[in-house]
Amino acid sequence: MTATAYFRFQNFHWKDLRPKFFLLALVRWTAIAVGALWLVAVLLLVAVRWIDPPTTAVHLQRHLQAWMHGTPYHKRYKFIQLSQISPNLQHAVIAAEDTRFYQHHGFDWNAIQLAAENNMEGGRIRGGSTLTQQLVKNLFFGTGRSILRKGAEFCLVPVAELVLGKRRILELYLNVVEWGPGVYGADAASRFYYRTGAGNISREQASRLAAILPAPLKRRLERMNRYSAIILERMRQMGW
Repeated sequence: MTATAYFRFQNFHWKDLRPKFFLLALVRWTAIAVGALWLVAVLLLVAVRWIDPPTTAVHLQRHLQAWMHGTPYHKRYKFIQLSQISPNLQHAVIAAEDTRFYQHHGFDWNAIQLAAENNMEGGRIRGGSTLTQQLVKNLFFGTGRSILRKGAEFCLVPVAELVLGKRRILELYLNVVEWGPGVYGADAASRFYYRTGAGNISREQASRLAAILPAPLKRRLERMNRYSAIILERMRQMGW
């Protein structure tokens, strides 16, 4: 060992490496935690292939918000089979929220591009989320927006498509989606707004229910004349 090297060794302090070791450990454990959470979410998706979810992240979020603001909260939620939901309502929701539902594999890249172009041109801010993306968000993430949530959603959507299939995705979405204050799912919405079961909803009623989905806490059925007419026209064009 040369004199210079010996001098450097003598003056080396191992504590100088502590921040680097800490950072590496932090990155490692963060990666492990993210992987574990992803695995749990995947297992839950596998479970809801056969088990109807008793609640969702959105349900819990609304309950927590009501508690924090000291406002009353009454949850209306009953899970029913897809065969018990009027085809009119099924078709109206697809026409309103995801016209290429049966063609894409979780992401509708055409809709995402159109939404981005519309937003860049200064038009009304809109999203390009598919029913699968919305279902994953409802089940696990609530209504908040963040890059981390989008990243997690991006990783889970293909899994949902593979594990659940289109019919179960549609069934789950129609049953858990928020349709008003404390109103979740097609059956609760049909009874809340029209005093009838989800199987008895007409085309006109279905178009109005679908029209309020983008903003269920703000929109009102009686004000959805224009948008419900657009949805009815989309249904006609799609052969429904």
